[in-house]
Amino acid sequence: MSIDLDLLVVLLAALWGAATGALLPRAAYRFAAPSGQAWHTECPGGHPVRGWLGGARCRTCPPTPALLEPTYDATTGTEYHRAPAAVPYGPSRLVLAPVTAVVCLALAAATGTRPEIAVWLLLAPVGVLLSVVDLKVRRLPDPLTLPLAGAALVLLGLTALVPEHAGEWTTAVLGALALGAGYLVLFLVNPAGMGFGDVKLALTAGAVLGWYGWPTLMLGTFAGFLLGALYGGALLVARRADRKTAIPFGPFLIAGAFLGVLAGAYAA
Repeated sequence: MSIDLDLLVVLLAALWGAATGALLPRAAYRFAAPSGQAWHTECPGGHPVRGWLGGARCRTCPPTPALLEPTYDATTGTEYHRAPAAVPYGPSRLVLAPVTAVVCLALAAATGTRPEIAVWLLLAPVGVLLSVVDLKVRRLPDPLTLPLAGAALVLLGLTALVPEHAGEWTTAVLGALALGAGYLVLFLVNPAGMGFGDVKLALTAGAVLGWYGWPTLMLGTFAGFLLGALYGGALLVARRADRKTAIPFGPFLIAGAFLGVLAGAYAA
């Protein structure tokens, strides 16, 4: 009985995404501190949060009434409440694990067995983490954005040495510089509408999109702005924002890069 190699890669990618996504909630909570504040070291109840990977549930906090689990005792005919094992204080694994799994599965389905799939799978969980943090507090942490850009270029440089890769490291480097410079101009022109964290994140987006060439870079960049515009328009229609309301752009920058990489991988 033979197993299709492409199918095996997709299945392993989905398992990788689920496993890494389950480790993100604690890091998402700790990084989700407002700009100018230190990373969270305590849960909302004031108890220490140790480590960066794993779930975001406190076993010391007293449960709120809404978290108590009703239980009916048929013998005595009475109802009582049982406290949950731990009180959640951050994103749920039940959300982040499947989201990361779907992202990794899609990347593997598009890329197949080409060596750059290893790079995409390493970068994808960090992209999910950055999106969650930016949506929560409109902040893209430097400890994530700057190392991510360097890691992307180094990993793609190593991938360029492996046979059967489908991209070009030179255009990845130029793409990082070009998109980073473009976002820097937007930041200088309108600092209120574009954060400097977006500029640093654009280096990574430019690298991964540039790997598949300039058309992919333009497609992914356009997709990010389009998604951001659609989201902002939806908020206006729903009257949850006005024209001066700032929205986190990092998730849309990442989503555009994701869609661009999918398109580039399929076309390669």
